[in-house]
Amino acid sequence: METGKKALTLKTLNKSNVWEIQENDIFRLLEIAEKDSDFKDNIRRYTEIIKCAFDVEEVLVDKPEVIAKYEARGLKVGDIRLDENKTLKWGIKKKSITRVTDLTYENIRHISAVQLLEVIDRNFGGGWDSLSQSIQDIIQSGFDISTTTLPKDRLHKPGGMYEKKIEDGFDVLEIEKGTWIEAIFAKTKPLTEKIHSLYDSKNSDNEDIDDEDEDIIDNNLSDDDDDYDEDMLTEESYRTTIEENPEELGLEVEDVADDDDF
Repeated sequence: METGKKALTLKTLNKSNVWEIQENDIFRLLEIAEKDSDFKDNIRRYTEIIKCAFDVEEVLVDKPEVIAKYEARGLKVGDIRLDENKTLKWGIKKKSITRVTDLTYENIRHISAVQLLEVIDRNFGGGWDSLSQSIQDIIQSGFDISTTTLPKDRLHKPGGMYEKKIEDGFDVLEIEKGTWIEAIFAKTKPLTEKIHSLYDSKNSDNEDIDDEDEDIIDNNLSDDDDDYDEDMLTEESYRTTIEENPEELGLEVEDVADDDDF
């Protein structure tokens, strides 16, 4: 188990890199750390970090039929030896990221653009603007995001924004809105400057947390001014000028096509 070039240990585990590992890795890290003299004293802190990415349940009845029920729910069951006189039995399961409310600054860089768009698609099909500002900020800390809303027959126009974004490595989610479609483009941001996460800065007394801190939070949309050409500006204008429900505007696609020269 490595994160970057450094071997991951229980002492270097933090709220971000804990998302990189699985249940068996947690038990392995715990087993290795059992030899440390301060393991029992720090178990609560380790547990809080583990719980950021895993559901943790203490198994109080050590019987095969009881353990089988935990395993049927997808939990991995194992022992944690606190000292020679006390051993705990845990059931743990990696948390899934299936809803937009599951997204955090700590886990956003541990999912792909495809997974992100699947999560957004499950948000009642409301599109980018249906997300709260706080969720948008979390997403934009790990991904470049662009959106456009166009009539169905214009979205895939050759040489348009859609084609250029795909060529640039973006994944796309298309959300139908009547005769129009909102396209949400997402691309993982490159790792650049790093800063401490809010959690780590508030817990600066934790000397064991590794230097692999959170990536800098960039709340700006990905589009550079230089990326816009005349076609893209025309396409973006559909989004900025349409404030109401497109279905209620009574516009025909032919009418829109007639306005291409403005």
